[in-house]
Amino acid sequence: MALRKEYKIDPLDLKRNTAIGVMLPLGGSPIFKLSYTTEEQAISNLKNLLLTRKGERPFQPNFGSEIYSILFEQIDIDTSESLESSIRADIKFWLPYIIVSDLVVTTEEDLNRIQINLSVKVTNRGANTNIIIYVTNQGNISIV
Repeated sequence: MALRKEYKIDPLDLKRNTAIGVMLPLGGSPIFKLSYTTEEQAISNLKNLLLTRKGERPFQPNFGSEIYSILFEQIDIDTSESLESSIRADIKFWLPYIIVSDLVVTTEEDLNRIQINLSVKVTNRGANTNIIIYVTNQGNISIV
């Protein structure tokens, strides 16, 4: 007899008018755009992790990613490999409920730019999302 998979629903998701957190990027009306499901909030938590510099948060110096540390480094093949393994390790440690389906780091050495394509899902049942992060030679990081 095959075992049946059990899916659990977070009780907060059943309260349609109760906000769980704040969505990223910040902004919206009247003040901030709010998330009303745990999956929406999980994706905002992921963006927060990726856009936070390690050492930026007091009392949690290991929270964040290494993306900012490569801004002014010479980009080569080792850069993409170390960045990929660093991102995977950070997500696994800080957000274990997020499953990384695919992670591709594309470097343009001549232009000193990096593009990070990240496909994730929250649990095995939902929130398939693609996130693209651009690191430019001007020192800018943008997330889509």
